[in-house]
Amino acid sequence: MGHYQRPMARKKRILTATMADGYVKTIGPTAAPFTHFWRIVAILENGKTEVFWGHSKSAKEAGGKKEAAAEAAKARGWRSFQFEVVELSES
Repeated sequence: MGHYQRPMARKKRILTATMADGYVKTIGPTAAPFTHFWRIVAILENGKTEVFWGHSKSAKEAGGKKEAAAEAAKARGWRSFQFEVVELSES
């Protein structure tokens, strides 16, 4: 009879994103293969600020959010928005 081996569980990691303005976002503990963090800071028509963020498994995937942000800006009437992607570091 064969012996069943359980697949090894992925090691849980704590991931950190440090944005250009000094904001630090910590993700985890997670076993997900995230590599990048993205953030959209939208200035709404009424002058208020709204922030959207997420993490992705590649720089390309994260960068694709910029196009979605531009479409959202038009659809929602944002005055402006900033889009930023940073690589996550493991701690």
